[in-house]
Amino acid sequence: MNPLFMKSSKIAHFGALVMVMAAVAFWQRSAHSDERAVSIPAPVQDEHAGNAHTETAVIAGGCFWGVQGVFEHVRGVTQVASGYTGGASDTAEYERVSDGDTGHAESVRITFDPTVISYGKLLQIFFSVAHNPTELDYQGPDHGTQYRSAIFPLNAQQRNVAQAYIAQLQGAHVFASPIVTRVEPYKGFYPAENYHQNFLALHPDYPYIAINDLPKVDALKSLFPALYRTQPVLFQTTASTKP
Repeated sequence: MNPLFMKSSKIAHFGALVMVMAAVAFWQRSAHSDERAVSIPAPVQDEHAGNAHTETAVIAGGCFWGVQGVFEHVRGVTQVASGYTGGASDTAEYERVSDGDTGHAESVRITFDPTVISYGKLLQIFFSVAHNPTELDYQGPDHGTQYRSAIFPLNAQQRNVAQAYIAQLQGAHVFASPIVTRVEPYKGFYPAENYHQNFLALHPDYPYIAINDLPKVDALKSLFPALYRTQPVLFQTTASTKP
């Protein structure tokens, strides 16, 4: 993999900003994420809205910067955190997860109001806008199992909705290639370091964001105008979140 595409901690900390900016022209010529938005049908099977106003969803679709950035612009979402899911707590840090052997995926934890937006509708945005579900263990320029497409249901109802929706989309052949999204057991969510939180909202001019992720936010606005909100809801970091 070309190192210019790596989201190393040095790049994330802007230590290699000069190198990155020098490589912008190269990125613009060759960085095609192939994560173009696709208009897809809503899920036939979805959760039934009850009286609760808070529910949580955990999904993974490549670099968490872009996935978090998309869902921060969705009406009914009250919080989105970038983090790690699928591995053990002692390996839930960026440097270890980047090795690709921890079992973790870069993921997001979405807190939402199910009376405003359903779990199934979140999955529709996930599959159509936030990432490409046909890319196995990579998304655009990022390669490795930590960038896999995965859904981590928190209960049986979410699992049923996720599995039924994948089957529905596969049967409808809405994508040119098979969906490779995994429905995996939920083993806990570990928030990422503070510098990863709200990255798209805080750094919209950052080359990686401008090339790979801002088009996803534009696609959200275009495909889901009733659910799009201009002002993102930002994750509030605390002392317990890693620096």
